[in-house]
Formats: sequence, C-alpha cells, structure tokens
Amino acid sequence: MAAAALLRTHHHHHPCKPKPRPPPRAPVLCRATTAAGAAAAAALRSLAPPTRPELLSVDLPRYDPARSRPVDLAVVGGGPAGLAVAQRVAEAGLSVCAIDPSPALVFPNNYGVWVDEFEAMGLTHCLDAVWPSASVFIDDGRAKSLDRPYARVARRKLKSAMMDRCVANGVVFHQAKVAKAVHNEASSLLICDDGVAVPATVVLDATGFSRCLVQYDKPYNPGYQVAYGILAEVDGHPFDIDKMLFMDWRDSHLPEGSEIRERNRRIPTFLYAMPFSPNRIFLEETSLVARPGLAMDDIQERMAARLRHLGIRVRSVEEDERCVIPMGGPLPVLPQRVVGIGGTAGMVHPSTGYMVARTLATAPIVAESIVRFLDTGNGGLAGDALAAEVWKELWPGNRRRQREFFCFGMDILLKLDLDGTRRFFDAFFDLEPRYWHGFLSSRLYLPELLLFGLSLFGNASNASRLEIMAKGTVPLAKMIGNLIQDRDR
Repeated sequence: MAAAALLRTHHHHHPCKPKPRPPPRAPVLCRATTAAGAAAAAALRSLAPPTRPELLSVDLPRYDPARSRPVDLAVVGGGPAGLAVAQRVAEAGLSVCAIDPSPALVFPNNYGVWVDEFEAMGLTHCLDAVWPSASVFIDDGRAKSLDRPYARVARRKLKSAMMDRCVANGVVFHQAKVAKAVHNEASSLLICDDGVAVPATVVLDATGFSRCLVQYDKPYNPGYQVAYGILAEVDGHPFDIDKMLFMDWRDSHLPEGSEIRERNRRIPTFLYAMPFSPNRIFLEETSLVARPGLAMDDIQERMAARLRHLGIRVRSVEEDERCVIPMGGPLPVLPQRVVGIGGTAGMVHPSTGYMVARTLATAPIVAESIVRFLDTGNGGLAGDALAAEVWKELWPGNRRRQREFFCFGMDILLKLDLDGTRRFFDAFFDLEPRYWHGFLSSRLYLPELLLFGLSLFGNASNASRLEIMAKGTVPLAKMIGNLIQDRDR
C-alpha cells in the first residue's frame, strides 16, 4: 500500500520518445507555506547525493538491424514486467527483441513486497531483507501488528537474474527509444530514435506510466499516490528492527493549530519505514491517494517535521526517491493492436498503488498466450486477431470487475480526511487475514470482494459506517453502472 511497496516506474528512462504533452504528473495542491518548514524540507533534500545510475556489467546480444524477418515479439521497456514476458516467450523458442534506452540499468528504487507473494512465484532468492511482521499505527493510542512477513526486493539480483534468463534464451537487445509504431495486417514496425526500424509480429508496451504505445480513448483523471523516500544512515531510530513499519498515521509531530497540521487533517500522509539496523533505515512519507496529488515539497516538509519529532537525526543519505504514481482512471482501449502490461495497461491497484507481484504473476499468462496464438502449427493468428486474444487473457471479465471494485475503494479513500482514514484502516486491519491479505494482493474477485465489503462495513465503527454510506453512495452507483456496462461488452 505504501508507495515503496510496488514496482515503480518513476525516474526510469522511458523507451519511447516523450509525447507532445507531458506525462501524467501530480498537479500542485499546496506548497510548504512556513519558512521554517520550507527550510527543513530543503535541508532534508540537500543531504541526497547526486543520482548515479547503477548498471549491470553484462555483455548483451544486440539486435541486428540487417535482419529481414520480423521478430516474433518486440518488448518496449526494460523493467521487470517486460523482461518477465520476454524471457518466457524466448524460452518457448520464439525470437524476442527488447528495446530500451538503458537495458543494463539496475531497477532504481526500493521495492517492498509481501513474502508470500514472491514465494508463490519462486522468487524468494531475490529478497535481501525480510521482516517477520509489520506494524500499523492508527494514532497515538492504537497500534496493530500484522502477522505477515514483508521483504525488500534485491533489485540488482532481480534484474541480473532476469537478464541472465533472457540472454540464455536468445533475447536480443536494442538500446534506443521508440518514436512510433506502424502497423500492417500481419506485423508492426517500431521506428526508433536512432533510425533503426524493428519489425515484429507482436508488440508489447511495458513502458509504465508513460503509456508509450498503448492507446486510451477516455479522459484520464486518476488519483495520485505521491511519496518522498530516503535510504539513510541515522544516529538512531525508535523502530523495532524485526518489524517493518507499514503505515504510521500519527500526527503528533505536527503542532496543534498549525497550518501544516490542518493540511494533514484534510489530506493525510503516513510514514512507511524499513529498518535494516539500528542506524540504517529506509523512510518514506506517502500520500496514499489524492486528486490532485500533493506537491512534493509539502510531502518533504511533513517528513522533516516527523523525523524531528521522532528524534531521528540523519547523518547521510545513500539515495532518495520521488514517487508520483497515477492510480485508477480508465482501462486502455480493449482490445487494440499493441499489447500492454503493468502500468501502461492499467494494472496498478487503484486502491493501494500495488503492482509488482500482480504484474510478475501476470507475465506468464501474457507470455503463454502470445506463444499459443502465434503457434503456426496450430493455425496461429497475427495482427489484430492475435492482439485481441492476448488482451482477453490479460483483462478477462473477472479481472475487470475486480478493478471496478478497487476503483470504488479509491473513490471512497479520496473523500476521507485523517480521522476517516484512521477509522477505515482500523477496521480494515481487524478483518480476517484472508480478506485484507486478498484485497492488498488482488486475490479476491467480485463475489469475495462483496463479502469483504460487507465484513468491513460490519467491522467498522458507527461513525465510519455513516461516513461510508454518506461518501460511498455516488461511487457505488458509478461502480454498479460500470459493471452493468461491462457485462454488455
């Protein structure tokens, strides 16, 4: 749920040329307004070192521009989603080209996941820190312990393992940005900014929120999750190193009657923390979802105030990250010629921002459908017909209905102030584990989600029930209307 808990694509080199309009960004809602607060935020920023992209030392097989036949699959984007599909399609014996401006770049951010999600995919060897449990602070008087192990992804190891599998199975790489795609009946031509044209039978857009090639036909008005995080060496911190801090909604660090406290009351932020040792910790101040999104300097001011209140003195910052994640909004046009995966295909959890485990778990489904429908010995498909079948596998009806419910949840969260948010999560984390585990990990489908909703409503305080009824009526009607419209597809 915290921004660091997902596989993010912010601050990544997009493999497409920028569109004439800028990519989605969080509009400015409010800025730090006190001189002291602005100075504290600036002091925090000043500790961050210059960004130094980390590269794998790997000798990648290069795409041969003289190749006359189309590759079976061209993957645009070098993140985990695209590489996961590339390696599986190549394992099946098909030709694959991955296009990215910096293919050897190590995934740049701290990623957190629930351990059971990576266990299910056989990826526990790509975790480098594990906490046996997690904690949530609702307010100064209420804390919850979550008996569910949480971990940080070893991002260099994950990237290296994925690249090794790609190379071993014959994936070739082209270091460039894609300028445009030209489609004919049976294949497509990707025109790159270096003048190279890559012909491909299937094109997969895995470029994240830049939405490089995948088309949308509805107004894009998502909520935004915004966060600022630092991996820091500190004099000390008050957190148990055997527990990761999943959410801290306390506001005692903000002075009574202050303007910043009022801002936080209206649109709250929480602290997310991974304590690696008594003196090394990842700290991230996060706005779960807002429309428009919070300004980064507002987030940084709140974080500086929190760290000061907790007595955390930062000695040095190894790295910092700024995160702006669009959540919700419409699905892309279904179907369409270019196949998508991850953020570009609307796969971010609209209520939480989660994506990593869901995307990696979906990669085999996408890869297997591409292989199956391309099988010429089995009357294979091409062009629009092939893409349509893959999109059906990516967004089947039960997944579309699930996403509608998650968007309904986001619409309610957008309306909650700090007290309402606290009441919501107080009830949420008191649910049976199968409900809150399943909700966060996208394992519940509509029938179970309706039971989840009823259980949450029954578990909520009277004040929270009244708030849900008052603020959830319009989103509920919208969800029902969308579900009826979707059934008519």
